[in-house]
Amino acid sequence: MLLNVIERLPAQPGGHPPVVFLHGLFGRARNMGFLQRQVSRTHRTLALDLRNHGESPHGPMDFPAMVDDVVETLRAHEALPAILVGHSMGGKVAMIMALQYPELVAGILIGDMAPARTGFGQAALAEAMLHIHFPDQLDRQQADQLLAKDIPNRSVRDLMLQNVRLGTEPGWQIGLQDITNSMTNIENWPYVPEGYVYEGPTLFLRGEHSPYIGKDHEPVMRRLFPNYRLETIPDAGHWLHADNPKLFSEKMLGFIETI
Repeated sequence: MLLNVIERLPAQPGGHPPVVFLHGLFGRARNMGFLQRQVSRTHRTLALDLRNHGESPHGPMDFPAMVDDVVETLRAHEALPAILVGHSMGGKVAMIMALQYPELVAGILIGDMAPARTGFGQAALAEAMLHIHFPDQLDRQQADQLLAKDIPNRSVRDLMLQNVRLGTEPGWQIGLQDITNSMTNIENWPYVPEGYVYEGPTLFLRGEHSPYIGKDHEPVMRRLFPNYRLETIPDAGHWLHADNPKLFSEKMLGFIETI
């Protein structure tokens, strides 16, 4: 499946590997715009809408399929090997792609996700979203009021609002039914055959107040990614690149400069 891509080029090409941004569940490529702009000063950058998200096609979801989408898309754009920057679900896609296709990956930065089933999924939210009834016409203010009952958190609701199609035929722009049907796959970590290891540069960034990466995850991180580093972003939760964008950006740029 070819995915929708937002591409930014540096003013002066420098021969660096391209940097690819992979968003989390219910996100989209343009969520990574601030980070993409920082990196595109020196590197070619591509932000992808993963399947069922943004402007990309819809279909059943599991991580092998999502990895195949990313590889197919980057090959079509002649953007391999690449440095992968993935948040949450996008971090899982980046890790699995690095393990399956290490020759295509120059380095990975993983935002607040471990190579494991973490048990902090959004199945209940997806089900609630699926049962929201849309009127015949909708503007953004009305959409915000419509979602407020099921999504009281302001920041989460802002994220979801970008997935609503406004106007005279309102509804979900994303493949919400496919996402809901595939939620078990999304929350899980797929089986990794014995011997699969990514030895390239690997940086895990976790939010100080997030439970997604714990001490119990470090042995499997060390086994699968022996050259990994783990650093903590203070004053940040799971959405660490939004909670502390300045520090996240600094650590990201520092990591990319070493590759």
